[in-house]
Amino acid sequence: MKFSLVSLLACALSAEGHAIFQKVSVNGQDQGSLTGLRAPNNNNPVQDVNSANMVCGQSGSKSQTVINVKAGDRIGAWYQHVIGGAQFAGDQDNPIAKSHKGPVMAYLAKVDNAASASQSGLKWFKIWQDGFDTGSRKWGVDNLLNNNGWVYFNLPQCIASGHYLLRVEVLALHSASKPNQAQFYQSCAQINVSGGGSFSPSQTVSFPGAYSANDAGILTSIYGKTGQPDNDGKPYTPPGPAPISC
Repeated sequence: MKFSLVSLLACALSAEGHAIFQKVSVNGQDQGSLTGLRAPNNNNPVQDVNSANMVCGQSGSKSQTVINVKAGDRIGAWYQHVIGGAQFAGDQDNPIAKSHKGPVMAYLAKVDNAASASQSGLKWFKIWQDGFDTGSRKWGVDNLLNNNGWVYFNLPQCIASGHYLLRVEVLALHSASKPNQAQFYQSCAQINVSGGGSFSPSQTVSFPGAYSANDAGILTSIYGKTGQPDNDGKPYTPPGPAPISC
């Protein structure tokens, strides 16, 4: 099989831009590398929305720790190019390539025991998303880049106490104008929520199943008339349900 130099360079550049969600913070307190996480051991994206890897990424590390949090806590999720941070000194694609524009989203699924629960068959609800700001023309990934890989959101005060898997996902849309070229980067954190309310979601989604390859937020071109990844300043709606409101 023959490859052109252009195609080989394209593959190399694509691989260089990837990232892994690998650390959690709670109210600014870093919980440690891979603590409480189910995370892939490589930074390759999931591109098949019907794959079982859409849940928590490809198989990799699985912590036995469950992170204790309270409803309303400020949670941080840390993305870096490879496990531990930069791939090499001066890594320009850390925490993720600047070209990988798109939204960042967070979901919860209630489980009996976060350390041992199966990832399959869970019912997920979205609690937060950072999509596209039409005023600044900035994406959720731009905010991640500005925070050295961290994204922050508050756990809703109304969610019921108990164990959950917390799924945080980056969706990179730089090549998403072609089918099955959107790139999903996700891991799941194992958390135990206390001090919660009585919220029970009336609507949930499954992974895989929540997304279709042809969803408007997945099969899309983010490049405007000037060739910039600014969506021409038009609104963008991330895939999946809207975040819950308490």
